[in-house]
Amino acid sequence: MEYNESEFFIETEIPSDELIISRTDLNGVITFANDVFCDISGYDEEEIIGQNHNLVRHPDMPQSIFKDLWYDLKHKGKWSGIVKNMRKDKGFYWVNAIVSCVYKKGELLGYKSIRTPITSEEKLKHQKMYDKIRQENGEAIRTVIYK
Repeated sequence: MEYNESEFFIETEIPSDELIISRTDLNGVITFANDVFCDISGYDEEEIIGQNHNLVRHPDMPQSIFKDLWYDLKHKGKWSGIVKNMRKDKGFYWVNAIVSCVYKKGELLGYKSIRTPITSEEKLKHQKMYDKIRQENGEAIRTVIYK
């Protein structure tokens, strides 16, 4: 997928009193998205249900973060971390994500994620950290040139 770099500079702030909630099946396909998730991501519920959750994955996110997520879900039953997501319009939003397993009668059915806003300081810290991780892992990194 090709993007115009300028599209990535529009941030959506998440109100401090809002929770973004979603559920997926075992393959990461979205089965539930609350109204806040739809509003913040820019997708209508009909557009997002049935899509893989990586639909909102921002290209700034290192692949290793999601490897850690899946490892922790498999071995610990939960994961938490800071994530930069991409909106439908290619803008972005930052969240503190808590992902956990959903069981019914002992059977793993899927995953739920509750996401909350983070501070500007946390955003800057994690952007720098993720850029460094991506560079160390040989993943593409963005370069912004001001003229």
